[in-house]
Amino acid sequence: VADCCNPVSKMAGADGDDSLYPIAVLIDELRNEDVQLRLNSIKKLSTIALALGVERTRTELLPFLTDTIYDEDEVLLALAEQLGNFTMLVGGPEYVHCLLDSVRLLAVEACVSIATLLPQEDLETLVMPTLRQAAEDKSWRVRYMVADKFSELQKAVGPEITKNDLVPAFQNLLKDCEAEVRAAAANKVKEFCENLPEDNREQIIMTHILPCVKELVSDTNQHVKSALASVIMGLSTILGKDNTIEHLLPLFLAQLKDECPEVRLNIISNLDCVNEVIGIRQLSQSLLPAIVELAEDAKWRVRLAIIEYMPLLAGQLGVEFFDEKLNTLCMAWLIDHVYAIREAATCNLMKLVEKFGAEWAQNTIVPKVLGMANDPNYLHRMTTLFCINALSEACGQEITTKQMLPVVLKMSNDQVANVRFNVAKSLQKIGPVLDSNALQTEVKPVLEKLATDTDMDVKYFAQEAISVLALA
Repeated sequence: VADCCNPVSKMAGADGDDSLYPIAVLIDELRNEDVQLRLNSIKKLSTIALALGVERTRTELLPFLTDTIYDEDEVLLALAEQLGNFTMLVGGPEYVHCLLDSVRLLAVEACVSIATLLPQEDLETLVMPTLRQAAEDKSWRVRYMVADKFSELQKAVGPEITKNDLVPAFQNLLKDCEAEVRAAAANKVKEFCENLPEDNREQIIMTHILPCVKELVSDTNQHVKSALASVIMGLSTILGKDNTIEHLLPLFLAQLKDECPEVRLNIISNLDCVNEVIGIRQLSQSLLPAIVELAEDAKWRVRLAIIEYMPLLAGQLGVEFFDEKLNTLCMAWLIDHVYAIREAATCNLMKLVEKFGAEWAQNTIVPKVLGMANDPNYLHRMTTLFCINALSEACGQEITTKQMLPVVLKMSNDQVANVRFNVAKSLQKIGPVLDSNALQTEVKPVLEKLATDTDMDVKYFAQEAISVLALA
């Protein structure tokens, strides 16, 4: 039996208005057991609002939504997205309060959209009460949404409200009992600090934000630590040299030694902005020992991660520093017992030569690489070949012809077939760097000899090299 006092039956056209019949169907769908159906009907809410007009949307639809929907989070989220665009459907900015009062969970999405439309003096009375509640809401998803939208909110509400309201709210989010909320807030640390009013930015950060950040460095949850590590280095440019050395460096060090690889990686990949602020000497004294420790870590994936950052580090720290402190590490990786490390180390050398130039390679790298050609372990002998493949182009014709080629040719007599067929592959690879004289008089005879080898693979790769280099 339709009860005329019930807004649902009124909206659904119990008074015989057939044009509103589709609305009745939608309202049934909003109460359906099936989540997917409820989600679909929420997406059609603006249609209902248009059909009802602004007055009835305000007085009937919104109360109905508030009373009816205590729901799964994804339904509430869909509703939030819809209501963020509802301002005009309730009659424009002056009626916005009924939107915010309607659905507490959705308020955050709506606050961001609405705050940008309202004059500053209305923000305090219309938006801030809802925001304050949302930042302390009992549902972690609501608090998460506040944290996630924090930078947008900060821009929307302006410096005064930021100082008085958002700073304490941000502190609470950074200390939230739910890791997801802390991670979302940690992600926003740099952006929030950057956008603080300049006149007392440093004081706010040092007094209110930094103590929370210090706690997060040793958070129990790795996602929180990783989120923080991806942005924390950016604080050095905001806080300047002295504060960075005194307050931030100890935090970076702690994060460089964190057991979670992602945390360490996030620190290493952002070293350049700290280098700009405090200079290389200070940076190397404090952070370098930690990097060396990681480079020798027992877990090969940790070593691999550091190798991948080596060219970046080398570029940031410069050639003298690199030769003095990091070169030995890079060479040690070439004989690592894990193939993936040896392979990455080879690639790393190539990038370093591209950075520091052929002359540097000739003096520093090439002699060490060629020395491994006589290693009793055939895997290390093969690493010599892989390095030559990678370095020949960057080192150029002269170094390749005079220093590398003789070593490759000599290795064609190796007892291990694997080494011999890699010699054929290497000759194919470095051939384009050599002049035609070297190809004809030195490379061709060796490849012809390998093409008659007893081993099938050696034969195959020698013949392939002869054809690719057009030596037949």
